[in-house]
Amino acid sequence: MEILRIESAARAKPVLSVRSGHLLLWSLVALACLQGCRRDETKREAAEAPPSTPQVVEAGTSNTVHVDQAKLFPMVAADQRSVFDTLNVTGAVQPDVSREVPVLSIANGRVTALHVGLGDTVRKGQLVMEVQSPDVAQAFMSYRTALANEQLAKTTLTRDQLLFDKGAIARSQLDVADNAETDARAALRAAEQELRILGVDKDHPSDSVRVYAPISGIVVAQNTTAAGAAGINFAGAAGSFTIADLSHVWVVCDVYENDLASVHLGESAEIRLSAFPDKVRIGTISDIGSILDPSIRTAKVRIQVQNPDNLLRIGMFATATFRGVKAHNAVTVPGTAILHLHDHDFVYMSTATAGSYRRVPVQEGHTLPGGAVEIPSGLSAGQQVVANALELQNTAGQ
Repeated sequence: MEILRIESAARAKPVLSVRSGHLLLWSLVALACLQGCRRDETKREAAEAPPSTPQVVEAGTSNTVHVDQAKLFPMVAADQRSVFDTLNVTGAVQPDVSREVPVLSIANGRVTALHVGLGDTVRKGQLVMEVQSPDVAQAFMSYRTALANEQLAKTTLTRDQLLFDKGAIARSQLDVADNAETDARAALRAAEQELRILGVDKDHPSDSVRVYAPISGIVVAQNTTAAGAAGINFAGAAGSFTIADLSHVWVVCDVYENDLASVHLGESAEIRLSAFPDKVRIGTISDIGSILDPSIRTAKVRIQVQNPDNLLRIGMFATATFRGVKAHNAVTVPGTAILHLHDHDFVYMSTATAGSYRRVPVQEGHTLPGGAVEIPSGLSAGQQVVANALELQNTAGQ
């Protein structure tokens, strides 16, 4: 019995070992599957989640363009010429103060009518305004009194002269009458002169004075309105109107202290207006300020400019170009050959490939008469560039 029990136990033990091996194997397989699923899920989450840091890819720009029909874009050679140094400054148009005349009413009073306004063009002798004035009424009263006294004194002198001739009165009495008539005549002339100064006619009594334009020009200032006050008082008078002859004007510019050596009295200056950039006027430097602005270190330079067509208007911005006396050699190209792109200047030069052009940076200088532009650097005389850079750029971009 013991022997059978031992053999049975020996046979049963291997069976348990095999089962344990199978369980271990299945456990390892399950663990591997679980880890694989977790890795797949982690990869999928990583793929679906947005990247923590965005990636920027710089595209860059090309300096070479290509067109199919190169014959449509002719080339031009950079030229070398002798040019003078220039200085460009900004300024504004102002009236010539020597050609400004205030319109005054000598008589104090109230404006009853205005016949012109600010900005109107007037001619000399044109009626400007009418002023009702107590000064005029007082002057007429004085004139009438002086006229009556002069007539009385003349009548008295005539009578006394007749009596003296007949021996009825003494010589002394005749002299008194003669002196009285002389005084009366002088008082009458003074009264007439007062009426002329006030601007009224002695033969047409009125309480109003008519004021006329003293010169031909444009009304640039108006200091009164209808029913307003006019005349001169103890504080002085600025004038009811100011008329300016704008056939000659000033362009007053600010020139920095370091550039004053380039500006001289009597020299010419080119004037270009912001409103009319294609029209150039020539002026003459008439004054260079003796006092500098302490904040910006500039001096006022005055340029006299003829303005027969009134193209220059008061307050317009202008650019004045002063030219130096020494010339230097400079490389120039037509203004159309320069491409302005992103605050930089370029020209196009052909490459070895037909229809291909390379964009070359240059430095743009002053604009010269005729439309040429000075190129201080980036180009040499004789080099060929595209005559119309903007047209080439637009065609290549299509």
